[in-house]
Amino acid sequence: MNKYSVNNYYMQDLIAININIGDRTYRLKVAPQDEGKLRKTIKTINDKILEFKTEFAGKDMQDYVSMVLVWYASQLQQGGAPVESDAVKESLSKMENQLNKMLGL
Repeated sequence: MNKYSVNNYYMQDLIAININIGDRTYRLKVAPQDEGKLRKTIKTINDKILEFKTEFAGKDMQDYVSMVLVWYASQLQQGGAPVESDAVKESLSKMENQLNKMLGL
């Protein structure tokens, strides 16, 4: 089995899910065993967005998502919330890329 067929085999084992972060929906493919962890992480992110919205009224959603990314990264640096799966890392990376595009970075 070559590298390409291994990747195709792995891709067949993934499930497609929709996640909501802030006011946007993202479709991701994740391993079934990672879905629960990912959904728990997304819930934490959305809860933190709501907390920042309450604390810092008048900002736009991009500001709140950026605040959450900074908060989450600082938690990782302190060892408070380890990223447990590649799907979570991929999701955060996609969000970061979208924010960079929006900011023109």
